[in-house]
Amino acid sequence: MTEPEGGSRARPSMRPGTRRRSSWRLVVPAIAAMAGMLFTMSALSADGGDLRPAATDLNELVGDRADRVETMRTAAGDLRDEIDALSDTVDTKTLARTRRQLDDLRPLAGFTEVTGPGLRVSLSDAPRDLDVPGLDPNLLVVHQQDIQAHVNALWTGGATAMTLQGQRLIATTGIKCVGNTVVLDGVPYAPPYVIEAVGDPATLKYGLATSSAVETYQQYVSRYQLGLAVQVREQVVAPPYAGTVDLQHATAVRP
Repeated sequence: MTEPEGGSRARPSMRPGTRRRSSWRLVVPAIAAMAGMLFTMSALSADGGDLRPAATDLNELVGDRADRVETMRTAAGDLRDEIDALSDTVDTKTLARTRRQLDDLRPLAGFTEVTGPGLRVSLSDAPRDLDVPGLDPNLLVVHQQDIQAHVNALWTGGATAMTLQGQRLIATTGIKCVGNTVVLDGVPYAPPYVIEAVGDPATLKYGLATSSAVETYQQYVSRYQLGLAVQVREQVVAPPYAGTVDLQHATAVRP
């Protein structure tokens, strides 16, 4: 081998693979350190729990929401009772006159319990295994207009009080569809939807029989097996309305 000028030897070239092995000596510890950090962060985030919890059933979510709302309603009722108790301690003619007016209006507004004979109407979706080719699946479920149709027909039939899913219906009650549930005064409910009306069963049935909207629903009952059950009840209990009477409305957004 000849020496380069100046008497120094040329640096011997590395064999194939030598640089690769030298690089892995640095990369492997770095990967291990990063993995350790990820495991540590995962453990801290989980805090002893599962990072991939099982999906919660929709009915459980609906039930939890309904339970929370019911708890708040109970608290609101307790506060109203406390206000009434405090008001009773004030003895003035003006307050007494106002309270008499309120007491006269409470039954009309739905704030007193009403009991008596009546009807029980139950609406439910078509069976899940029902398959009608080409049919919109939305036609196989109960919608808010179906519930409203039966409620309006029962009012027409002379109902003196009414409940939906056990909740008292009043003039400001709102019923709307959200997904595959119906929301009543902010509380979601799943089918079947049960309407109970206090009144003469014969006139209530007549109100249902003469409603064109109810007739349309009955056609879907016959064709697509939507659920409909009407029962005469010797006693229907309509509890006092427990929600708020504040009116909520949309506001136009102006540019």
